[in-house]
Amino acid sequence: MNDSNHPAKLVDRFGRVVNYLRVSITDRCDFRCVYCMSEDMVFLPRRHILTLEEIQFICRAFTELGVGKIRVTGGEPLVRKGALDLLRQLGTLPNLNELVMTSNGSKLAHMAHDLRAAGVKRLNISLDTLDPALFKVLTRTGDLENVLKGINVARDAGFQRIKLNAVILKNRNHHEATDLVRFAVDRGLDISFIEEMPLGAVDSHNRAEAYYPSQSIKQDLQRRFGLQAVPHKTGGPSDYFRVVGSETNVGFISPHSANFCASCNRVRLTAEGRLLLCLGNEHSVDLKAVVRQYPGDMPALKQAIIDAMRIKPEKHEFNIHEQPVILRHMSATGG
Repeated sequence: MNDSNHPAKLVDRFGRVVNYLRVSITDRCDFRCVYCMSEDMVFLPRRHILTLEEIQFICRAFTELGVGKIRVTGGEPLVRKGALDLLRQLGTLPNLNELVMTSNGSKLAHMAHDLRAAGVKRLNISLDTLDPALFKVLTRTGDLENVLKGINVARDAGFQRIKLNAVILKNRNHHEATDLVRFAVDRGLDISFIEEMPLGAVDSHNRAEAYYPSQSIKQDLQRRFGLQAVPHKTGGPSDYFRVVGSETNVGFISPHSANFCASCNRVRLTAEGRLLLCLGNEHSVDLKAVVRQYPGDMPALKQAIIDAMRIKPEKHEFNIHEQPVILRHMSATGG
């Protein structure tokens, strides 16, 4: 196989260029968020998880195939031993333009500065509520004060941008959207509101009853803030609006009410080494099998990635009113 024959970019059969890879380095988390996990989760045995060396090797292959942005996710990525060393290695990949990470914030108070030094440019932090009691209900195990401290430390660490992510559930936290935006504005942060995605069975609520569409959130916000549409894009699925009189961008991720599949530019690598071609479908390729059958064989790995583009689906078919077709939880998907 001639490596020079590989294309400079990855293109699927619908003409979409894939230049963004989301990498789950663990399915484990120190929270048990109600929309992400069941309360009693069964995690993958260690032997089923990609080694850090395998993750770095796969990420290098993607960057050599034109991927310029990598987001490291989990579960909670910082619960994995060696996560910081991996981030340092990824930060040195010559073709990578942007290394970013998503975290629940639980470990940022003592790790944020090291993350920035490792080359992480931007940080997304999950924050669904500012109410300590509700935070405990939604996360089951989380401590809001610790997360808020982590956010403050991260603000001092010099990231290019920090964005909060809030999953909004009707009659749980939908009334807090305006308070969360005010929190973001006061601290110079961005924020995105996310419609709950029907991945994996959850035992805490009925997803159809808890569904609160992005348009309703936007209407709630417009009673207190001026929102001006901006063409700002970070390679993700958010539609952004600027809060008038501030530097804060408010994003809306709407997998149900405003399908964003036509512009999809991303794929996901799960902690067990599956290359997921779509968040809402099971189309995938087992890259762990490739790197373990052909250790160190970069051309073989690149060819497997190129071939995978042929099965990337056109779109997902989420239905909030039905039991999930996708049985894997969000924590096992990579955000």
